[in-house]
Amino acid sequence: MPAAPTTEKLDGAPVRQFSVFLQNKVGALLEVVKLLNEHHVVVLALSIQDSSESSIGRMVVSDPERVTQLFHEHEVPFSECEVLVVELREGAADLAKVLAALLMAEVNIYFSYPLLVRPRGRAVLAMHLDDIECSSSVLRGDGFQILTQADLSR
Repeated sequence: MPAAPTTEKLDGAPVRQFSVFLQNKVGALLEVVKLLNEHHVVVLALSIQDSSESSIGRMVVSDPERVTQLFHEHEVPFSECEVLVVELREGAADLAKVLAALLMAEVNIYFSYPLLVRPRGRAVLAMHLDDIECSSSVLRGDGFQILTQADLSR
């Protein structure tokens, strides 16, 4: 009898995050958000990292394929990566449990931020990690719900 797989794959596309490189000027972020809104794309999560010369706006959106197309068409400098999105059933009280599980799995967190939306009325956290597959498996094993792009784009 074959052995059961040790990791469980998510049912659905993973969540993609866009890092948009913005000039450090008033209204730069608004220009990007307006472009997305004009094309019926919703920003579901946002984090800004500012420096003296530029800013990086990290965002999760409702339609990643459309955003890739728009950014190319409008020459918006960007990169993208996969993020793990975990639902916190007990809200902020679950944060320590998530962090403890990732520590036990020896997974590094590069950055994290909450989402602006609350699917099913629960708090949600996006995390960029050094091993998303391991993190997903560990967190699911601890009873956490890992969300896919389809869960967020509904």
